[in-house]
Amino acid sequence: MNITLLCIILPCFLALVGYLSYLGYRSSRSSKDYLVGGNSVHPFVMAMSYGAAFISTSAIVGFGGVAGVYGLGLLWLPFMNIAVGVLLAFLVFGRRTRRIGQKLDANTFPEFIGLRFQSRWIKVLLAAIIVAFMPIYSGVVLIGGARFVEQALNMDYNLALLLFAVVISIYVGFGGIKGVMYVDALLGVVMVLGMLSLLVMTYHELGGVVAAHQNLTDMRHLVPENLAPLGHEGWTAMPRWNSQWSWTLISSLILGVGIGALAQPQLAVRFMTVKSGKQLNRAVLVGSVFILCTAGIAYVVGALANVWFFRHDGVIALQAAGGNSDLIIPRFIDRAMPKAFVYIFMLTLLSAAMSTLSSLVHVNGSSLGYDLGRTLSGDKIDSKKITRIGIILGILASIVVAYIFPPSIVARGTAIFFGVCAAAFLPTYAAALYWKRATRAGVWASVITGAAVSIFGLTFMHISESKALGICRLLTGKDVMVSKFPWPFVDTLCYALPLSALALVVVSLMTNAPDEEHIKKCFEK
Repeated sequence: MNITLLCIILPCFLALVGYLSYLGYRSSRSSKDYLVGGNSVHPFVMAMSYGAAFISTSAIVGFGGVAGVYGLGLLWLPFMNIAVGVLLAFLVFGRRTRRIGQKLDANTFPEFIGLRFQSRWIKVLLAAIIVAFMPIYSGVVLIGGARFVEQALNMDYNLALLLFAVVISIYVGFGGIKGVMYVDALLGVVMVLGMLSLLVMTYHELGGVVAAHQNLTDMRHLVPENLAPLGHEGWTAMPRWNSQWSWTLISSLILGVGIGALAQPQLAVRFMTVKSGKQLNRAVLVGSVFILCTAGIAYVVGALANVWFFRHDGVIALQAAGGNSDLIIPRFIDRAMPKAFVYIFMLTLLSAAMSTLSSLVHVNGSSLGYDLGRTLSGDKIDSKKITRIGIILGILASIVVAYIFPPSIVARGTAIFFGVCAAAFLPTYAAALYWKRATRAGVWASVITGAAVSIFGLTFMHISESKALGICRLLTGKDVMVSKFPWPFVDTLCYALPLSALALVVVSLMTNAPDEEHIKKCFEK
């Protein structure tokens, strides 16, 4: 370990983070400044912050490791991220979110939905779901960053977790959303440069682009005997259609995370931070390139790690990582890259973890403090103070989750959170923007149906979670209620989201139309 180099890089990096956070603090003089940046954030900062909040260590370490197991088929996920999470999100959802949100003077995602449907209790419901499920995602982001630091610096895993948590809780609580977004823009630039450097050095290590991918294709005969029956057909091919692995890859990882990006509270709130819809248009290209240069590269490197480990150790990447896919990327970088680069790349992972986790705990804190605490107290509580308390509680919940989660959980934990958000929030969010006939009762039915069906599916239907929880076995004597293929491997999103949308439409049409004056106010240009 080069202590001198490390002692130069880290303090400079953290000092710059602290300075940008201070700038956010200095310009946050009101609750609107603290929660949505006073609706005056530059489009480049917004786009980089959006991307950095979107692409975390769960993408680079967790999904990069999954690519080391599944192969390059996972590259359909960044395509979904760009098509849905950037183009559709910015141009179809973002423009109206910004316009309607500013008309309603909304400062958070739950408040936006609550004001749109004229219900403080809908705001409370959405905030409660966010507070309940957000620690799952923030916990796996912590795990991803801590795993890399553990490997690169030979540091105790528990200490790495605590260091991440302390740094993030300080600068998020200090600077508010402006501090978060300023820092995210810096971290986003670091991530892009770090990932591009990793891609170039990986291809250099493996003899060039063509040779690297040809060698990976030629490794198909090395697919382990226990993985081939599940549908694994090599690292440059999609899994066999209608196999266990194809259902997991397509329904859980690609569709679950791809569609779920539209209903992420920490991303939706960023649309309300810019001045105009034109600025959102300018942010599209930046966001798209960012995702391609971060998530796309991580999945390519994760798959190609198999070639390097086989050349040097005679084993595939999953075997080199001891069966824990979350360790594939950290071990590949630690062993295949020069030590100086490992320290520099650590900033990329720190940036990915800090940017996403800061956004998550900021939303978690604002949901707990501003949406729940302030609403339930009748606006008698200071929103800044209670939001900061909420941030600390969110960090503590994330640490607890990170301690209790099992190995190889980063990608799956991310998919769970994205799937629950899509099922519970997406139909309501879309209706808030585009369907004037949607009613308060329909929203209640949709949100509760989406959340309840997701929880039921995770507990009794989807074998990855139901087996781990053990509740289904305790009550029925089986790991899943329906064991006929492919149901144990079909992600809960595949049935929770349609049922949630159906509940919204049916109940809205069965109940009285919303107030015309309020609808006119929301939708007039």
